[in-house]
Amino acid sequence: MPARGEYRDRPDREVAVLDALVDRSEEGMTVLELRSGADLDIDEIETALESLKADGLIEVETDGGRTTFAPDERVLPDPGADESSLADRVRDRLPF
Repeated sequence: MPARGEYRDRPDREVAVLDALVDRSEEGMTVLELRSGADLDIDEIETALESLKADGLIEVETDGGRTTFAPDERVLPDPGADESSLADRVRDRLPF
C-alpha cells in the first residue's frame, strides 16, 4: 500500500522507504527489514530516514537494543480513499 499522494513528490528513496513502512505500519521495521522491503542499500536508507525524521514523517522507537521505524499517522492512506492516479484508473479499464 503506498503512502498518501501528497508525500510521493519526495526523492525516490524516501518514497520507497515510506511505502515499505506503510505496508508494515502496525509493527514497524528495522533498518535491515527496510533494506529488503525498499530494495535500497544501507547508505540510501540512512539518508532517507534522516530526511523523513527531520520532516516528522516517521516515528522511531527503541526497545532494548532494537530500533524500529514506523510512518507517522498522516502518511497513512485513508482506508476508503482511492489513491490511484487517473492514468492508473484508465489503464485498469483498458482490455489487454
